[in-house]
Amino acid sequence: MSPEGPRPGGRSARVQAAVHQAVRGLQAERPRGEITVPRVAARAGVTPSTVYRRWGDLTELLADVAAERLRPDRPPVDAGGLRADLLAYVGGYLEEVSSPTGRAVLRDVVAASSAPELPAGRCDAYVRAQLGIIVERARGRGERVPPVARIVETVMAPITYSVLFASAPLAAADVRRLVDTALASTVTAAG
Repeated sequence: MSPEGPRPGGRSARVQAAVHQAVRGLQAERPRGEITVPRVAARAGVTPSTVYRRWGDLTELLADVAAERLRPDRPPVDAGGLRADLLAYVGGYLEEVSSPTGRAVLRDVVAASSAPELPAGRCDAYVRAQLGIIVERARGRGERVPPVARIVETVMAPITYSVLFASAPLAAADVRRLVDTALASTVTAAG
């Protein structure tokens, strides 16, 4: 496999697609404890050694499938201004990851190693890329913008923490407060 991932349409890409589809199918049908590499391999039509060679273990495989579920399929909504864009994106993120499926996906990603090329690092890159689009769009409109890193630290991190560890995730009012805090620090720093 190349450093960029499997070749489109190559055997590696076909194996990955079949294994991912098998995992998603098993997740829809069975409790987590009943999902095993041999079951995934049988459903995907590959040998267990193929799965182990590519993913190492079940945790890494589940994290890889989870990371793909978190990959955005379109740019963030342009709601006309930085605050509105952030509220739309962050509100959607909170809704997605705080659902029972979203929580499980996020936990699978976090359970794997956190090197940048692994699932958690890919998810971080997805979020930062989406936020980068929002920030650049706002900058193009002449708005003052915080660095993407500040948005991640003041908005995305508390949301992710609440989903993973708190008894209840944050609510829409919390999203507005976090976004306003990130934007207020921009005015203070730039003003």
